[in-house]
Amino acid sequence: MAYFHDDGVFDVPLETIWKYMNDQHGAHGHSMIASQKVVEQKGNQVKMEIQVRNPKGGTERQVWLLTMDPPFDWEMEFIEGSWKGTKHTHTYVPMGNKTKVVVAGDFRIAGLSEADTVKAARDFFAKVFEEDSANLRKFK
Repeated sequence: MAYFHDDGVFDVPLETIWKYMNDQHGAHGHSMIASQKVVEQKGNQVKMEIQVRNPKGGTERQVWLLTMDPPFDWEMEFIEGSWKGTKHTHTYVPMGNKTKVVVAGDFRIAGLSEADTVKAARDFFAKVFEEDSANLRKFK
């Protein structure tokens, strides 16, 4: 298990972040996700089956459990797949017309050392942040 944390600032207010995350028209998407479907939803928890693209060109089935706690955070637990046991939280800090996001958690990736797990998590979230930033600039 490896602890990882990072932060960044989105150039939109907090309310826009939540509208974007809940958009039903596909504005919130990521290149590493080949497909996703909601398996179960209870209250503020959503269990999703995800087909994640891997660096070798294939996909991997993962199951994620998201616990939404708007307006300030949400938590994700990987319950199936190579990241099984990973838990992380995204916390949002309003800054007027901008929003700081802090990602922190314990990460596990099957077959990787602690250092390689931290690198994989850092690379994953750098890509996610880059895609979200670009999508948020276009999101209305």
